[in-house]
Amino acid sequence: MAKQNPEVDLYLQAGCGRCDYYNTPQCKVNDWRKVMLRLRDILHQTELVEERKWGVACYTDSGKNIVLLSTLKDCATLNFLKGVLINDSHKLLVSPGENSQSARYMKFHTVEEVESSRETIIQYISEAIKNERTGKQVDFKQKNELEFPQELLDFFESDSKFKKAFYSLTPGRQRGYTLFFTAPKQSKTRISRIEKNVDKILAGNGIHDR
Repeated sequence: MAKQNPEVDLYLQAGCGRCDYYNTPQCKVNDWRKVMLRLRDILHQTELVEERKWGVACYTDSGKNIVLLSTLKDCATLNFLKGVLINDSHKLLVSPGENSQSARYMKFHTVEEVESSRETIIQYISEAIKNERTGKQVDFKQKNELEFPQELLDFFESDSKFKKAFYSLTPGRQRGYTLFFTAPKQSKTRISRIEKNVDKILAGNGIHDR
């Protein structure tokens, strides 16, 4: 059974801290707190360890990241880092982006949705743990395909114009930006890099264009 982590208590109270809405009424955690707390209750019934990474709640097994508890603008989510390996018999997992080969979301809008999916959530978590322990790996069919950082996915979620502009870039330009945005270890640095390049992306320019 997962032990409650005070850092996650803080996240659920004030937000992830990756934007200007931290600890304000505008933080999207406020909209989905009840749903997230119910999901957290379920996660606490598993073998996973509760940690905080990238500003959000992260549940690990022997140091391996299994699932994130966080929010999008319109829902609360469980983000399985290797969700593509889960047998999604209930058709509840969705890809977070067009280029995501590994991660898969479960989305929730109400406490009732969480409760009705409780057994499935536990089933999927158990399978994710088993996949990690047995060394099952994602088959990245094309090495050139990109895995976007969570911070970039958040920008896509909040700004559809920016998302469209990014996907309109040539594959080489998309790759250049993605590698540049992913490189920093700290989430705040990743966000800063994205913010500084928004105008260039909207203009259709690559990272090295002037």
